[in-house]
Amino acid sequence: MNNRLKELRGTRGWSQQTLAENLDISRQSVIAIETGRYDPSLPLAFRIAELFACRIEDVFVSPSAGQVAG
Repeated sequence: MNNRLKELRGTRGWSQQTLAENLDISRQSVIAIETGRYDPSLPLAFRIAELFACRIEDVFVSPSAGQVAG
């Protein structure tokens, strides 16, 4: 799943460690989410969205989003 986590983190001037501490997860988990190697659980996705005061859809984008069936 594609995401804007690194971009959002950058707008706050937060390090990966700071974000990890705010979410109570490891820095390695932040790295894995940012690089798309790990999709967070739904509760964690909600916590991320709440932390950045936005919708889950503003943080996470399905790779198939925008594709038109046909």
